[in-house]
Amino acid sequence: MTQRQRKFVGIILTILYLPVYALIAMVLGVRLAVDQGKLWELLYFAIAGTAWLPIEMAIIRWMSRPDA
Repeated sequence: MTQRQRKFVGIILTILYLPVYALIAMVLGVRLAVDQGKLWELLYFAIAGTAWLPIEMAIIRWMSRPDA
């Protein structure tokens, strides 16, 4: 697969992954964090707000690999 093809697939993965992740994080946040205290809510959303980064970084790293 060429770098150009990987970038196309990576963009599609990103477009699909981020909204799904955000919706799941919001649903879990409502079920787990809301009404548990402001500190717990802040902690949950701070973690959930950055937890998407490792997967997205792996996608970007894969997209950026040079051609063989």
